[in-house]
Amino acid sequence: MEPLPLSHWENFYVIVGSAAAGLTGLTFVVIALIRDVATVSPTGLSAWVTPTVVHFGGVLALAAFLSMPDLTVPILSAAFAVGGVAGVVYGGYIAAKLRRQGPTYIPVREDWIWNVVLPTIAYAALILTGLLIWRHPVAALHAIAVLSLLLLFIGIRNAWDIAAWMTTHGPRSSQ
Repeated sequence: MEPLPLSHWENFYVIVGSAAAGLTGLTFVVIALIRDVATVSPTGLSAWVTPTVVHFGGVLALAAFLSMPDLTVPILSAAFAVGGVAGVVYGGYIAAKLRRQGPTYIPVREDWIWNVVLPTIAYAALILTGLLIWRHPVAALHAIAVLSLLLLFIGIRNAWDIAAWMTTHGPRSSQ
């Protein structure tokens, strides 16, 4: 099959990939800075922070993959399907993690929406895009762009939520 003309998308994926990489780095910095916060547990890190890094990594992987030369429809279709299935499975894993948070923090509806529902929908849509690309390659590329931005903004929102929670629930200084 003929490679798809992805050159029109180069700037988009440079911007989105760079943003995802930079935000991943900032997330690591925040985690390094909060080591003094007594209320952060390993379970909390794996349930809240790791998914944010995974979403940023997913966006970065999509951007890097779509920047590769000579991609064809079968290659893109398979990659989108595999990435989507992995994301949906990961969404189920995160749902199970949130259920086991314990008495320290009980997830509220907003937590479920932003940490489980929206990312899992985005990854499921990635699977559908793997099928759509066979008949409508241009529409599929637009859908991938939207999904990349959706995952990027979910990650940004969740990173902000984590930072805000850690700021307001950190150790109080005794004066």
